[in-house]
Amino acid sequence: MLRNVLLTALTPMFFGSTYALTTIALPPGRPLFTAAVRALPAGILLLLATRDIPKSRWWGRLALLGALNIGAVFALVFVAAYRMPGGVAAVISGVQPLIVALLAVVILGERLRPITLVAAFLGVAGVALLVLRSAFQLDTLGVAAAAGSTICGSVGIILVRHWGRPMQMLSFVAWQLVFGGTMLAILAAIFEGPPPQLTGINIAAFVYLGLCSTLLAYYLWFRGVEHLGPTPVSLLSLVNPLTAAILGAVLLDETYTVAQGIGAAMIVGALVLGTWSSGLIRETPADPQVSAESE
Repeated sequence: MLRNVLLTALTPMFFGSTYALTTIALPPGRPLFTAAVRALPAGILLLLATRDIPKSRWWGRLALLGALNIGAVFALVFVAAYRMPGGVAAVISGVQPLIVALLAVVILGERLRPITLVAAFLGVAGVALLVLRSAFQLDTLGVAAAAGSTICGSVGIILVRHWGRPMQMLSFVAWQLVFGGTMLAILAAIFEGPPPQLTGINIAAFVYLGLCSTLLAYYLWFRGVEHLGPTPVSLLSLVNPLTAAILGAVLLDETYTVAQGIGAAMIVGALVLGTWSSGLIRETPADPQVSAESE
């Protein structure tokens, strides 16, 4: 079970690298284009490799999951990353464990454990200490985009757990990327016009985003939702702002105070507490969430 936790934790590490990458290696001011290039080519390649067609009753569900987990999340993450320092967006994404825990009670009928709430609040407080800067003037649109991304991602996690999946995991990821990426490409063409000219650094960054921060990351993320459950996985999302802060210090010369060091320690404490309280050392059946509707 620890292996599942560590593999799932790679996803928020990849996601946390997006903020620094946006600053140093992506075309400026093109959030919809950037989101589309991150999603659509990877989805098409994966779909061509898997060649798995869902049952007709699943088309609407896959379109909705693609719109939430890929289209809305990618677009809003890049809007936030272009308009604010990544740390501020990470503060807002740190509330995801609380949102997912509440949705799991309402939609999945899960029991809300007090210790899970403690871990979630500890993580949020740690994120706030780690990345908030008094010198920042918050951008209203950027804050709204970061909040919207967090909400859409939380709902997507719950729906994946609630519905299961009708096919192998790689195909499940591919169809969401294609649906979400197509939506993003249309919106980019309407609102941002022709694609910008790309440099070698831009292309390398897009390759990393497509392969590591998208294909591999979402495969591990949805796999984690199946094996660990939505609430424990959402607690692992606290690795995202921790990674963003570390990369900000290394790549962008950001400096951190003692209080921010305490915040990082609180995040680690929240991850340990959440992992322990969720009983993630127990064995779970392999591949538990393939939907009976695919039969």
